Amino acid sequence: MFVPIALYFIVFNYIPMAGIVVAFKSFNYQQGMFGSPWIGLDNFEYFFSSGKAWLVTKNTFLYNSVFLAAYLFFSIIIAVLIAEMSGKIFKKTSQTLLFLPYFLSWVAVAAIVYNLFNYEYGLLNSILTGIGMDPIDIYSSTSYWYFILPFFYVWKWVGFGSVLYLSAIMGFDTSAYEAAKIDGANVFQRVRYLTIPLLKPTTIVLLLLGIGRIMRGEFDMFYQLIGNNGILMDATDIIDTLVFRSLIVSQDFGMASAGGLYQSVLCFVIIMIANGLVKRYDRDQALF
Repeated sequence: MFVPIALYFIVFNYIPMAGIVVAFKSFNYQQGMFGSPWIGLDNFEYFFSSGKAWLVTKNTFLYNSVFLAAYLFFSIIIAVLIAEMSGKIFKKTSQTLLFLPYFLSWVAVAAIVYNLFNYEYGLLNSILTGIGMDPIDIYSSTSYWYFILPFFYVWKWVGFGSVLYLSAIMGFDTSAYEAAKIDGANVFQRVRYLTIPLLKPTTIVLLLLGIGRIMRGEFDMFYQLIGNNGILMDATDIIDTLVFRSLIVSQDFGMASAGGLYQSVLCFVIIMIANGLVKRYDRDQALF
């Protein structure tokens, strides 16, 4: 049963790792990936001397940290609320509606965002002008996107996260909850002293998995919602979008590969540090 999964990772994850050599070469189509001349660390030097390396690294780390924290927090809250609901129909309907955005592509979400915040005919500005207020040019102001991006990230992914937590809650021993009820614990006390502590292993695993890709930005979201908006570039540019522009605009395969390798190394270092800290705190909760 494991063979198809193993083949998938070998074909799509391990074999492509040979392409790492492009980060150390001056790639050209004529000589190919392995025949192109070696240039050492020149691609990395160009990446860091471009003046964008620190900016996109900072943006990627900060945005993903906020995304991860908000995702875990709201997933736990929603899972607990759904678990405590008594009405079966309302419970299933709420869970379905929360899970629905997970199936929407970022292209569709980008269309929703644009129709909400467009300066001329967006819903928000139509309401503001209708009540006599001045419209807001959100696509020309960076400050709004520090809240818009996390909001839509959570909106899209929180349904999926809540299912993971809800499945963990459904597996808890009900006898502990029954004993708490007999002892007079109300619903808030049961959540605080039973549900939340019992969710700790699930939270640590999801946290470590999230930290493992904390330097890999949500490219689809940033590219579809922001695009090539130069006004918002410095505030929303991440490693993924910088690498994409290097590949598409300048066709600099070497720098794009160097940026991707730099990103992967950072992810590896961060997950090793995080897993080591968890292992020191509680060895049983560590990934490895």
